[in-house]
Amino acid sequence: MKKDYYEILGVQKGASLADIKKAYRALALKYHPDRVPEAEKKKAEEQFKEISEAYGVLSDPQKRQTYDQFGHQGIDQNYTSDDIFRGADFSSVFGEGGDIGDILSRMFGASFDFGGGFSQSGGGRQQRRARGRDIQYEVELTLEEAYSGVKKEIKFPRYEHCKKCDGSGAKNGTALKTCQSCGGQGQVVMANGFFRMVQTCPKCHGAGKTITEACPECSGRGLVRVTRTVEVNIPAGVDNDSQLRVRGEGEVGAGGNGDLFLFIKVKDHETFQRQGQDLRMDLSVSFAKAALGGEEKIKTLKEEVVMKIPEGTQSGKVFRMKGQGMPDIHGHSHGDLYVRVMLGVPTHLSTRQRELMEELARELGENNGKASLKDRFKKAFK
Repeated sequence: MKKDYYEILGVQKGASLADIKKAYRALALKYHPDRVPEAEKKKAEEQFKEISEAYGVLSDPQKRQTYDQFGHQGIDQNYTSDDIFRGADFSSVFGEGGDIGDILSRMFGASFDFGGGFSQSGGGRQQRRARGRDIQYEVELTLEEAYSGVKKEIKFPRYEHCKKCDGSGAKNGTALKTCQSCGGQGQVVMANGFFRMVQTCPKCHGAGKTITEACPECSGRGLVRVTRTVEVNIPAGVDNDSQLRVRGEGEVGAGGNGDLFLFIKVKDHETFQRQGQDLRMDLSVSFAKAALGGEEKIKTLKEEVVMKIPEGTQSGKVFRMKGQGMPDIHGHSHGDLYVRVMLGVPTHLSTRQRELMEELARELGENNGKASLKDRFKKAFK
């Protein structure tokens, strides 16, 4: 789960923009990958990426409002990774040059230039084409399905290229025109003294062209919402913490489709309780069988097996049935089934059964304080 953006920057929820900028600058210099030992570079890059994402959201009033109201879910649903940094005011944070722009360019899709120069042809940095967003979907399985594996038909909503306009957003037959904001480059340069940052053009979103008349099917977006159906093979042994990735089934994007992530939820079972690869169950056994010994048939998830009940088995005794548990998701082995014997006490006894139980109690030297059935019968007719 993502950490709170305010916590990442170390500021209060009501912090001013100036405080947010100050906090980000201090942390960005602290976690600059070139200012830490070689062994800490990877960790520093992750922290740099984390604080930059937090700043990209909290420094933008609209994104910040969305985050305050809906949390990370609101950001994930409304903004791509490129959108988070689009419009973020990095230029007023750093007043001098450096290679921080190279770090941001490597970590994120936009090109950031801190005074190193930007050429719109030949020597300029190339913008990375945005990949489509990933989609998350929960799949519910029975324990039997999780045991054997199953092929599931998954239906989920996603955006695809509009077939009417072939994803251009322009009404069929109308021409696209060069974007006046970026001059057809798809990028704009923001400069403040020695600091310069190159961003995706907010008007054409990096396409370099704008539409003259919007497609009526997609209202100029180039995308339409559809219900996508895919068949997914879910392997045996999955559990509630399992996550499956289906490549290319996420949202469409200029840099390729995102992925579909399936989160597995296994329903509770009426007989078995799962603990990792092991299964546990309670087995009701009569007093006579527990005392004298015998056999019980048990239907496991794999097969029907016979379990021997030794003579004198006590209530609560646990027996292990090797290999009758859940399979390992990698197919290497099976867990075990642990059967707990619970003494089944009859709730209704016939006259003969009661007499026999009373006779047994006397043989065992037990006195429950009640007269026997025979004694009570004699007393009634005196």
